[in-house]
Amino acid sequence: MKCLHGWSQESFTMLLGVLSDALPQAQLPKKYYEVQKIIRDLGLDYEKIHACPNDCMLFRGERADQESCHVCGSSRWVTNEKKDSQAESVSKQKKKLAKVLRYFPLIPRIQRLFATRKTSDDMCWHDEGRTKDGKIRHPANGECWKDLDARYPSFVVDPRNPRLGILSDGFNPFRSMSSKHSTWPVMLIPYNLPPWICMKETSLILSMIIPGPASPGNDIDIYLQPLIDELLQLWDGVDTFDASS
Repeated sequence: MKCLHGWSQESFTMLLGVLSDALPQAQLPKKYYEVQKIIRDLGLDYEKIHACPNDCMLFRGERADQESCHVCGSSRWVTNEKKDSQAESVSKQKKKLAKVLRYFPLIPRIQRLFATRKTSDDMCWHDEGRTKDGKIRHPANGECWKDLDARYPSFVVDPRNPRLGILSDGFNPFRSMSSKHSTWPVMLIPYNLPPWICMKETSLILSMIIPGPASPGNDIDIYLQPLIDELLQLWDGVDTFDASS
């Protein structure tokens, strides 16, 4: 409700205070910060990855500690040429990052689809519940799906292996046509699920939020690096609890 209706952190904290007083036996968190800690413990946290302001690279892995882009030389921090020498000595904690990618780890979100019996059963629907009469009702009936099955027969053996579609598009988060700001969310669609479920908003998986103000264009592949790393890890195999079995 906080996200859907744009509640401020202060108003949400006040609501928690009222509910805590009205329902003391529920042991509800009393501050928004405590709610965030609970969400992190559920494995639904996100990572902040510093990025080059010109979309050249991400400051991660071996380049996590670099102060500037190795491609264009831009600083990872917002620079102000008018600063005097004393201000230049401000510590990193007080510096402002030039660009930050918000990345939502994929593996814990895939694992949550197998955490309950209902969603775990649905993740096998494309193989066990689909009507196989040659008619197209689901991407599993399409030629691309069949081609992938033919090329990777070992992947087909276990129907629980997730089939993911990826999509992205830019939008202006400020609701102003006069502003050219463009933020790009990257979404994943779990195509294992039945067609009446996989395209629902509750089934879409937010993978990352690529910051603006400009469109990443062909440089979007730079931002997809952490997602590709996780997909390669999933391809090798990840141990997961399956509530169905």
